[in-house]
Amino acid sequence: MAAHMRRRLRKGATTTAVAAAAVAALAASQAPAATLADGSAGSGDPTAAGEDTASGETDGAATGNSPYYTDLPPLVTPDRPGSSSGLPAAGSAEAGIPASILAAYKQAERTVATTDPSCRLPWQLLAAIGKVESGQARGGRVDANGTTTSPILGPALNGQGFALIKDTDGGAYDGDSVHDRAVGPMQFIPSTWASWGQDANGDGRKDPNNIYDAALAAGRYLCANDRDLALAADLDKAVLSYNRSTEYLRTVRSWYSYYQRGTHEIPDGTGTLPSTPSTPSPSPRPGTGSVPSATPSPKPSPSKPGGKPSPDPTKPGGGGSTSPTPKPPTPTPTPTPTPPSETFGSLENAGTGPLRATAGRTFDERVSVRARNALGAPLAKVPVTFTVTGDTGTVFAGGKRSVTVRTGADGTATAPELQAGEKAGEFTVTAVAGTGRPRTLTYAATVTARQADAIARTDEKALVAAPGEKFADAVTVKATYKDAAAAGVAVTATMVKDRLGVIDNDKGPYFKDADGKPLRTLTGLTTDDEGQLRLPEIFADDNEGTFLLRLTTEGGASIVVELTVEAAEETAPEEPAETPDATETPAATKP
Repeated sequence: MAAHMRRRLRKGATTTAVAAAAVAALAASQAPAATLADGSAGSGDPTAAGEDTASGETDGAATGNSPYYTDLPPLVTPDRPGSSSGLPAAGSAEAGIPASILAAYKQAERTVATTDPSCRLPWQLLAAIGKVESGQARGGRVDANGTTTSPILGPALNGQGFALIKDTDGGAYDGDSVHDRAVGPMQFIPSTWASWGQDANGDGRKDPNNIYDAALAAGRYLCANDRDLALAADLDKAVLSYNRSTEYLRTVRSWYSYYQRGTHEIPDGTGTLPSTPSTPSPSPRPGTGSVPSATPSPKPSPSKPGGKPSPDPTKPGGGGSTSPTPKPPTPTPTPTPTPPSETFGSLENAGTGPLRATAGRTFDERVSVRARNALGAPLAKVPVTFTVTGDTGTVFAGGKRSVTVRTGADGTATAPELQAGEKAGEFTVTAVAGTGRPRTLTYAATVTARQADAIARTDEKALVAAPGEKFADAVTVKATYKDAAAAGVAVTATMVKDRLGVIDNDKGPYFKDADGKPLRTLTGLTTDDEGQLRLPEIFADDNEGTFLLRLTTEGGASIVVELTVEAAEETAPEEPAETPDATETPAATKP
C-alpha cells in the first residue's frame, strides 16, 4: 500500500477514490489530520462543503480553477508531532520547505494574526496550497527578495479545457493580452490579484511573483467572509474558494495534515518539483477534475466492408489503394505570450515635486514619470504623452499643450519645462502611456498672480482737495519684486479708517464707478511694464479732514497714502488807494 501511495497520481476517473484512500491511510498512521467537513467526503460537488457557488465563468475561484499538482505526500511521518519548526536541514526532501518560502508563510500568519486574529490562519495551510499550486515556487527558486527567478504562469484560460477568462490586465502580470493566466507561486489570476494583491516585503509594489506578497494575499483571501480557519467547515470553504474542486480540497488537505505533523527548512532552490499536474476535461464544469479523453488517431479505411485495412503504399512492398491515409488535424498552436519583462506593468511618479509658478514665469519643477514592466523593472522606449488641461494659458516650452517623450534606459520620461500663463488658477498635467489599457497619472498645478514685495509713490506731493472738489494731483505708485520692476501685479485700492486697513471708510474721498457713483474700493488694477500704476481720479465729499488710502499688492506689499480735504483759505479784498477831491485846489496853487 505504501509503495502504491508513493506513486504520482494523475487526476482521472479514479482520482477521487485514490485520494480518499490516501486520506484514510494518513488517518491510519495516527496523524492529527484535520478532517474534511461533514458532507464533503466523496462528493464531486464543490458546494458540498457549504460554499455558495459564485457567478461567472470562474465560479469566483482565486486561481480561475487553473490546473494544480496532484502529487500526494509520502506516508512516512516527517518528524514527531509538534516539531514543525527549528528542525535541521535534513530529512525527507518532500517534507522540507525552501527557506524563503517558509519564511513568507510564517510572516503571513503573523501579519494576519495581528489584523484578523479571529481567522486563526495556520501557515501550514498556506504551505499546502503553495505545494499544490506551484511546488513551493518550483522548489524555492526565488531571489534574495523572494521573487521567482522566472515567472510561474498557468495555461491560457481560453475555454479549451479550462475556464474562459478574457484578459483583464492588458498582459501586465501574465504576459497574455488575450486571455488571463494564473500567476506566481500562489497562482492568482490577474483579476483576483487586482483586488487582493499585497505588498508584504515593503518594496512599494504588489507583485504576484513575490512569495511574500503572494502568501499574504492568499492568507487574506482565505480569511474572507469572516471565516475561522480553525473550524473544519470554514477551512473547507476557504480552500474551495481557491479552486472549486473537491479533488483539489482533498489534495490540499493531505499536504496540510502532512505539514502539521512536521517539516523543516531547506535551502532555496533545492526543493522537490511536483511531477503530476491535473488536466481538464474537454467540456469542463469549473471545479471538476476529470481527465480528457485522448484524441484517437484516425484509422485507415478498409478497402471493403469486412476486409482488412489497405496496405500503406508508402512502405516497402506496400500496394493496394493509393488513397492517402487520413492525417489528424494539426492543432492550432497556443500563441507564445509576451515575456513579462517586455510587458507594460505600471506608470508611477518619478519624483515630481509641487507644480507652482507665478504668472508668466517658468515652473521650477518638471513632470517626470517612470514606466515599469510586469515584474517591476524599469521599461525603456515607452512613449509617454503629457498634456496640459486648463485655462491659465500654461504651455510646455515651445508653446505646445501636448508632447510625447519616450522613456530612457532607467524607465523615466521627463516632460519639457512648463511656462506659466498670465491667468492665475489651477490646471492639470496628465501623463498617459501604454495601449489597450493605458496607464494614467495626473498632476495638479497652480499659477499664482504676479507678486511684488514693495510698493511706493513716485513723488511726495501733498494730496489736497476742497470739499466737493477733485484732487488735482493723481496718485502714482511703483511696485517692485526683489528690487526689480514688477509688471502685471494686481493692486487693490481701498479708502480706510486705520493704517492697517482693518476698517473701511464710507466717508471722505472716493473713486467713481462707470455710472459716476461713489466707489471706495477698486480691484482689478495692475501695474504696467515698468511696474507703475496711476490711479483713477479721486473726488472729495463734503467732509473735511485727513483720510487714508491703502494700496495692497499680490504678494503682500502695501502703502498708505494721506488725502486731505479742507476748504481753501478766504483772502481779504485789497483796499483801493485814496483819490484826491477834484474840486479841491492843490495847495501849491493857492495864493
